[in-house]
Amino acid sequence: MDLSVWFVDPVKRLNGGPIGVAACSLSPALSGAAATNGSVPDDDDDDGGGGSATPHTTSSMESPNLEFEYGDTDTLPAELSELYSYTEEPEFALNRDCFEEDFKSHVRGRRWVELSVEEQRAYVMRLLDTLEVTDRDKRLKMARAILYLAQGVYDECDSDVDVLHWARHNVFLLYHMGMFTALLELLNMEIDNSQACNSAVRKPAISLADSTELRVLLSIMYLMVENIRVQTEDDRPEWITARETFRNELASPMYNGEPFALLLFTMVTKFCSMNAPHFPMKKVLLLLWKTVLFTLGGFEELQDMKVRGRARLQLPPLPEDSIRVVRAMRAASPPASAMELIEQQQQQKRGRRSRRSAFVDSLEGDSPFAKKQPLVKQDSLDTYNERDPFKNDEARGGGDDDDDPEDSDSGIEGEVDPLDRDVIIQPPPPPPPLRPPTERVNFPKGLPWAPKVREKDIEHFLETSRNKFIGFTLGNDIDTLVGLPRPIHESVKTLKQHKYVSIAEVQIKREQELQKCPMTLGEEEVEETPAEILYLGMLPNLSQYVIALLKLLLAAAPTSKAKTDSINILADVLPEEMPITVLQSMKLGIDVNRHKEIIVKAISALLLLLLKHFKLNHIYQFEIVSQHLVFANCIPLILKFFNQNIMSYISAKNSICVLDFPHCVVHELPELTAESLEAGDNNQFCWRNLFSCINLLRILNKLTKWKHSRTMMLVVFKSAPILKRALKVKQAMMQLYVLKLLKIQTKYLGRQWRKSNMKTMSAIYQKVRHRLNDDWAYGNDIDARPWYFQVEECDMRENIEKFNSRRYDRSRGGPAGVDFAPVDNCLQSVLGQRVELPEDFQYSYELWLEREVFSQPIQWEGLLERP
Repeated sequence: MDLSVWFVDPVKRLNGGPIGVAACSLSPALSGAAATNGSVPDDDDDDGGGGSATPHTTSSMESPNLEFEYGDTDTLPAELSELYSYTEEPEFALNRDCFEEDFKSHVRGRRWVELSVEEQRAYVMRLLDTLEVTDRDKRLKMARAILYLAQGVYDECDSDVDVLHWARHNVFLLYHMGMFTALLELLNMEIDNSQACNSAVRKPAISLADSTELRVLLSIMYLMVENIRVQTEDDRPEWITARETFRNELASPMYNGEPFALLLFTMVTKFCSMNAPHFPMKKVLLLLWKTVLFTLGGFEELQDMKVRGRARLQLPPLPEDSIRVVRAMRAASPPASAMELIEQQQQQKRGRRSRRSAFVDSLEGDSPFAKKQPLVKQDSLDTYNERDPFKNDEARGGGDDDDDPEDSDSGIEGEVDPLDRDVIIQPPPPPPPLRPPTERVNFPKGLPWAPKVREKDIEHFLETSRNKFIGFTLGNDIDTLVGLPRPIHESVKTLKQHKYVSIAEVQIKREQELQKCPMTLGEEEVEETPAEILYLGMLPNLSQYVIALLKLLLAAAPTSKAKTDSINILADVLPEEMPITVLQSMKLGIDVNRHKEIIVKAISALLLLLLKHFKLNHIYQFEIVSQHLVFANCIPLILKFFNQNIMSYISAKNSICVLDFPHCVVHELPELTAESLEAGDNNQFCWRNLFSCINLLRILNKLTKWKHSRTMMLVVFKSAPILKRALKVKQAMMQLYVLKLLKIQTKYLGRQWRKSNMKTMSAIYQKVRHRLNDDWAYGNDIDARPWYFQVEECDMRENIEKFNSRRYDRSRGGPAGVDFAPVDNCLQSVLGQRVELPEDFQYSYELWLEREVFSQPIQWEGLLERP
């Protein structure tokens, strides 16, 4: 008899505890703990080890908590070091030599750091003049000298801090002298260099040497954008002013009538179309990401813009700061793997047999328990633990130090051993010690998120209630409660207390009004925000940009297999001469893997930024980018990315610390050995890989939220086991977005999946925001009808096209384009217009008249009838 029950304890629900789990569905680990300590550990414990005061030994199932703080970017030194591949290391000395050769010929006996600001300005002005010479080699030498300045004149510095200080100083100096504009002109020349493109297309193998000029220019521009973007406490007033000016310049259509980011998007599409395979794509993507981040703003700026946008629309303030809530979350324990569960079950069975034999021995002796011992069912244990506040405290205090930490972890666990489900032998519990109850009762903390309700949910609830109690509905009326019983009144009152109106809902309603009454409401005033300018520039070729980014993401994914027709993203990492020793091969292998990881990091951060900013600017801008991503197979691509050993990816050591900039240019390099390369760094995890994983999960959440058709794609592609494996990473933010993705598809996965993944369901309840009348845990979704899904996407597409046509189609004058062009209703005027006919029409007009006019019956009487 299966006694498994799914229930939600109202007391725990009110206090923010997890979903009550089936009484007979304890895992073997918990069964063992119950048999040993006489109680079931409570899921409401605050600490990861079940609240135990005694330390536990680490097991194979326990993965470490990752001390990772999510942000817009990594630290400045890390972001600067990722610009260069290890193959480019010899070029640091070449940059220095080019600078010193020119500098010593004009400034004798002094160093750059010893010059006054005026002397430095004069020298930079001379460098600017030499950039305009026609000799290509001389231009490249001067560009390398400028790059050396932007890198921080490291040959004159004693530490990494000094290099970063002088790099920052020099970058602001270069910007004030107008260097960025000069570099932009050179970059345009290199992009349009057809000779370089043609030679690269014909080459069988492309290397670093094919992109030298582009790499130097892009490196200088990246260093300028990144150093100016980052704010520090000791910024001078003129630097703060320069930062805002530079930001406005990059965001505005000052460069050939379009924002700077659009030029970089064009480079990406040109590279992916195989027209320019020599473009250094990693540097282009890093510069594109940092440009969008600088001009549109990071996540904290987005939150501030959202708060101001809600205030402008007179909406209630946000219930909480999502960034702070996520940072305060704790990670749950990962689910156990199959092998670990088997080992654990065997240990539990051995332990159960030994306990059973000891119990039989006690029955045969003079034990006070030598009476018939009943079999206590698990639901009785749960009920007892609910009633007895001292029970769990005894379990915590009396636990054995050598027990597996999973035995008492309030986390996500694996499937249950069916042999352990029904009954367990339970010795009578020891009497609780006489201590004040206030010392033992641990009240559970509340849920991290305030629940939300959409107006659509209230309408649906009232529609169901009216049909049930009255027999008819009142449409979208959510205020009239006549004829409904008192409990429905209370329910509606509670729902309205948690009603949340998003900016997107207001924008959709406003757009519907503008489509319905275009003449009455007049032309919409569109604020020229950086996001609006970027969207307007991207709109004509938006699908090409999205497809190109996804192609690069696919090529850089660790799960992708090399194909002959795939694009080559290693053009700016492979040396001219391939390695001949094992050490060189190992170094190049690390460099290639690092190169791919950086590309994934840049693309994932860029796509997430675009989605978030476009959503805030206007919901239909977000929807069109989302649709392009979905139609370009972004959902299966991200799932394919996660279909790997995600713990190995996050803990990958594809870095050689001694070769990272600026360490490699300041300190003496030790001799590299195969052992040192294999050992890698001492970091617990790879920041960029964890950052990329969280970004991709957030993108997947954005694409599937409130979209049944896309949620079904997650189900069809069997994403649940892939996402569950990602829960092994003990990082709260990553687990949150995995649980969100699992929550939206639980109603489609069936009762058996929910029953065997109750700990995952409990974690969803604890960590993910609740919608008060969302039945995510029960599978009674009335919208899960496949024939609705295609209609949903088509309706969205139609709304997007109407929005773009009304707002951006000005080909015929006016905001509405063709729809409101003036019409000539005068018959004489229309017949008197001169129509341009093709030259051969005069030879065939008689046939045309016969076919189109005389042979067609005309219903003259129909013209007199009223429609």
